[in-house]
Amino acid sequence: MDPILFIVFLPLLAALVAGLGNRQLGNVPAKAITTGALFISCALSWPIFIGFLSGSAEAHVVPVLQWVQSGTLSFDWALRVDTLTAIMLVVITSVSALVHLYSWGYMSEDPDQPRFFAYLSLFTFAMLMLVTADNLVQMFFGWEGVGLASYLLIGFWFRKPSASAAAIKAFVVNRVGDLGFMLGIFGTFLVFGTVSISEILAAAPGMAGSTIGFLGYRWDTMTILCVLLFIGAMGKSAQLGLHTWLPDAMEGPTPVSALIHAATMVTAGVFMVCRLSPMFETSEAAMNLVTYVGAATCLFAATVGTTQWDIKRVIAYSTCSQLGYMFFAAGVGAYNAAMFHLFTHAFFKALLFLGAGSVIHAMHHEQDMRYYGGLRKHIPLTFWAMMAGTLAITGVGVYWLHAGFAGFHSKDAILEAAFANGGEAGRTAFWVGVTAALLTSFYSWRLIFLTFYGKPRWNQSEHIQHAVHDDHGHGHAAHGHDDHAHGHAKDDDGTAGYHPHESPLPMLVPLGVLTLGAVFAGYVFSHGFLESAEFWGSSLAYDAHLMHAMHEVPLWVKLSASIVMLLGLATAWLAYIRKPSLPAAFVEQFGVLHRFLYNKWYFDELYNFLFVRPAFWLGDKLWKLGDIGLIDRFGPNGAAWAVVQGSRFAKKVQSGYLYSYALVMLLGLTAAISWVMVK
Repeated sequence: MDPILFIVFLPLLAALVAGLGNRQLGNVPAKAITTGALFISCALSWPIFIGFLSGSAEAHVVPVLQWVQSGTLSFDWALRVDTLTAIMLVVITSVSALVHLYSWGYMSEDPDQPRFFAYLSLFTFAMLMLVTADNLVQMFFGWEGVGLASYLLIGFWFRKPSASAAAIKAFVVNRVGDLGFMLGIFGTFLVFGTVSISEILAAAPGMAGSTIGFLGYRWDTMTILCVLLFIGAMGKSAQLGLHTWLPDAMEGPTPVSALIHAATMVTAGVFMVCRLSPMFETSEAAMNLVTYVGAATCLFAATVGTTQWDIKRVIAYSTCSQLGYMFFAAGVGAYNAAMFHLFTHAFFKALLFLGAGSVIHAMHHEQDMRYYGGLRKHIPLTFWAMMAGTLAITGVGVYWLHAGFAGFHSKDAILEAAFANGGEAGRTAFWVGVTAALLTSFYSWRLIFLTFYGKPRWNQSEHIQHAVHDDHGHGHAAHGHDDHAHGHAKDDDGTAGYHPHESPLPMLVPLGVLTLGAVFAGYVFSHGFLESAEFWGSSLAYDAHLMHAMHEVPLWVKLSASIVMLLGLATAWLAYIRKPSLPAAFVEQFGVLHRFLYNKWYFDELYNFLFVRPAFWLGDKLWKLGDIGLIDRFGPNGAAWAVVQGSRFAKKVQSGYLYSYALVMLLGLTAAISWVMVK
């Protein structure tokens, strides 16, 4: 039996067992079953990936069952295994397995652990279905599956109003993108007469230059199809315009943020564009759209990330920005570089999210970085893990040694490919990417300095004060972490008598493994991803000419990312270590700019004005005037009123007296005789 069947369906089986068993099964068995299933899937995925990397594996399709046969629409449920699939299998199963293990510690005191682990495994199954899809309908099944699972996970703490609102927001915004994806699938079937991905990609070059009727006009066929498909990718991968759900999704538990919004679900759009890259290659307009949207997202999210105080939101906007890099890499034709950054990003971004979770765990659920400081002495293992993640995301490396952390290899390759593309869109993306790299370095080191350096500022936190109070007054800390608070009401160093502790072993082991990925993934795999056409086979459109042109770009282009990384580091050090008064002075001087960035370019307020409030107003009017005033009034309520009035009249007529009934009968008989005589 092909191992891909075990990789895909073991998480589903574990989710069903843990979900249906729930509390009757117990916490430990549910966690053991789901975590064990994911580690088995992970262990089976790596040999497949290594096989394609070494050239010993071949692409193949594994049939599962016959699915749909309706007229000319016919397709089976089958699992496609090629290089692109192998990469995603490794990313999904590795990160998911580590998140499952991490959750043993992070969620140890939650009463609904079986439900949480069932949701995690369900999400993983849906994501695996998406990346192994052999046809567009099967891909859409996985696409909607991760949407459902993300809704359940973001709103896991459903008694928390902000979590429920965030889950609904993510679901609704993604439905907007999914409408475009559905229209793209419908149009693709209309044009090609099939939903088989391999058949569509083989026929796509032949459709270049053709036109199709859409919205009353003639358009380039492939441009329309690719733009509609890309709208779906924009929703799932939180690109500018459909990005508003991603930061709010941080309301879910931190392991959810690491799994869904750092490594897997948000990369589904990038995967889809790369999977369908032969289609996008036929439309220059669609490619330019992908490039400009990716570049705009990259810059937008980076600017917002510089002003946020919530440690998870900073990393969330970082995710949004890095996805922009991946998209504009795909837009300039460097699909392999986009997938390489997706691969390395999975490790260092999951590391940063789980590291942030370790900090939050140590700081008694305090997420505001203004109340951190000096933590490197108290949680040194978490500090070094997050340092590795920061060095990776900022792209620290030495060009002449061709050695560096993961982001150095993948992000620099994207910038070089954008410059080497030579077109206006490519050059624009390059300069935007360099600017975003500067901002990325600044906000990443800002996070490190605010969290781990300087004097402790814990005594200003209500969470910490509450924890110390509970520890003194009730003998335990709030939120169930009994050992979170020790000592006296306030120590001499201003730490409010609160001493953070390192996370438990189940949380530290995933940090250690992901640290290895953040340090070595770029160096070890850069040749296969960037240099080897044989590695990719026919799984995506590989541009050998562009890859060669990357090596010929000027030296200043190759060094640009490292230069701006150092500038960002120096600026953050100056502002938060050397002269901590600088940020306040900047805000006072440039208050309008700061408010604009801090309020996320006012996208939420704009959408609230344009869409949310009109929708609520229309719904309120339809409810009060249409539903209550018209339908209820003349429908069920009207009928009920008529029955009541009729019964009241009948009650008066039905007096019970014999002479009354005789009178009615006489009147009826008289009326009948009169009618007959008149007729």
